Amino acid sequence: MAQRIILNTVSYHGKGAIKEIVPVAKSRGFRHVFVCTDPDLLKFGVSAKVTDLLDEAGIPYTVYSGIKPNPTIENVKEGVEAFKACGADSIITIGGGSSMDTAKAIGIIITNPEFADVRSLEGVAPTKNHAVPTIAVPTTAGTAAEVTINYVITDTEKERKFVCVDEHDIPEVAVIDPDMMSSMPKGLTASTGMDALTHAIEGYTTKGAWEMTDMFHLEAIRLIAKNLRGAVENKPENREGMALAQYVAGMGFSNVGLGIAHSIAHTLGAHYDTPHGVACAMMLPIVMEYNKECTGEKYREIARAMGVEGVDSMTQDEYRTAAVDAVKKLAADVGIPSVNEKVKEEDLDVLAADAYADACRPGNPRDTSVEELKELYRKIMA
Repeated sequence: MAQRIILNTVSYHGKGAIKEIVPVAKSRGFRHVFVCTDPDLLKFGVSAKVTDLLDEAGIPYTVYSGIKPNPTIENVKEGVEAFKACGADSIITIGGGSSMDTAKAIGIIITNPEFADVRSLEGVAPTKNHAVPTIAVPTTAGTAAEVTINYVITDTEKERKFVCVDEHDIPEVAVIDPDMMSSMPKGLTASTGMDALTHAIEGYTTKGAWEMTDMFHLEAIRLIAKNLRGAVENKPENREGMALAQYVAGMGFSNVGLGIAHSIAHTLGAHYDTPHGVACAMMLPIVMEYNKECTGEKYREIARAMGVEGVDSMTQDEYRTAAVDAVKKLAADVGIPSVNEKVKEEDLDVLAADAYADACRPGNPRDTSVEELKELYRKIMA
């Protein structure tokens, strides 16, 4: 069976990488840029690091910042209308997963207007045209949305998130500059970093994993274990390490899928507005424990990448336990809570049904059921 890898046309990495944006925009003939970002990045001047470059170069742009932390159908619809109104021909998206996911949906609908009903993009939509030419500039080290073919939108009316997978939505250009991430507070650094770890571990163990993506995921796990604690303390070298780590994880999981830690995290975000990275971090060790019998020797390599010593002398049970414990310790060290006080017994039927229907669930290495998913939710209840 043929394996598929989809990546950006080009990506730029390292301090000062945002200086490449203007030459790229000019070389690609951008005449009016739609800058898609979020209100906080606008308020605190992070987006200005990019728009100042556009000003200096005389490149016209319009800013759209009406985006919620868990972007909604309404955010996308408003963005589509704003894009049309300003006559833009390109997108620069600045932010975390919320901004980039919104930009992806906008870019797809503009070039595939038959999918104007945002819900029609759920799953693998049969779009025909690539999204609007896009440069993605992440400001968090976690989602890797700049290098993935996935995006997630919240349906507030139905209290659910839906995952869209479309090879036409990947930004042509990614600019990964750790200086754009330096303003992240500790909590956001921790949660987005644990999201990246969840991507790497779920991508490594998913049913679709293969040699090339295993290479990406193991290196991402190693980099995260090495750098996340220091990044939370805002050490520049660790910021740079996490910027690379989350991108490498995205190179892998975008092409092979994830598992039920993400299925559950999506429901927690949709129903309780739980930050995605926090939800992933809560669920990752629980799901690892649940999946361990279906992973062969992979937990030995996870433990090794997490920095556990002596794994080659451990029994299978010992290295599986060591891998889970190393993840738990990292989450605790960076301040991730282990319980979600909003989850109630009376909500479990809906939560479990939504998680089972989530697009990430089929990739989980262990087949699951609604009843088993309920038991996993119970492990994070107060």
